[in-house]
Amino acid sequence: MAIDKGHRFGIDFDDAFPQGLVMVGEVSPDNEYQSREDRAANRPVRQRVDEVTGKRQWKVMVTDPAETRAKRASFEITLLADVQPVPTTSEALPGMRPIELDGLTAEPRVAGQGEFKYQSYVFRATGFKQATSNAKPSRSGGAGETAKAA
Repeated sequence: MAIDKGHRFGIDFDDAFPQGLVMVGEVSPDNEYQSREDRAANRPVRQRVDEVTGKRQWKVMVTDPAETRAKRASFEITLLADVQPVPTTSEALPGMRPIELDGLTAEPRVAGQGEFKYQSYVFRATGFKQATSNAKPSRSGGAGETAKAA
């Protein structure tokens, strides 16, 4: 039995990104390419729509702290939702916030060029998970709250 090209595998966020992700910047619409002629004619900008789900596509730049190769550490993730997803965590540094994604899928693909090709993935998600707090005992025996990245 063959798996069709473009198949999306559901994957748990913790399995894909054991150290979590850091969102850099803001969520923005994933717009279709607009030529110079289109801009000159004042044609409206159209947001891409996912062929499988029919939902609007949004994009967000993320960094994976577990990735050891600098060129592969930062990449875009596509969010599929009718309205713009809003992160549930606050910024750790200006423009950067830890996030956790909901409804994560991975689509395998080949990246790179020539003899430098490698296995890569296109990640899509349906939104952000709610921030949760886990009570972990401290060394003094009390309970300290730690916010899990969402």
